[in-house]
Amino acid sequence: MVFYFAMLIIQPTTFESEITMTINYSQPAHLDKPALAALQALEKELGTTLVAYEEPEIAELTDEQLKKIQSLEECLGSTVIAYKQ
Repeated sequence: MVFYFAMLIIQPTTFESEITMTINYSQPAHLDKPALAALQALEKELGTTLVAYEEPEIAELTDEQLKKIQSLEECLGSTVIAYKQ
């Protein structure tokens, strides 16, 4: 099972504990009949429920927007990924 998501971890210096926020940008996939049949066959074989998700699209950024994200990454000490809405 494949899930696509972005995780942002914020570690503010004014708080004693770590704040973790998970943002799920996934949408269930739109499957045609053959794809759905393949998914259902594998579910039966594995004896589990499977969910197919669409892969999110990465946002196209200007140089200025990218610099702002890079500055935020430096402050956070984390990787930030920009997805299309």
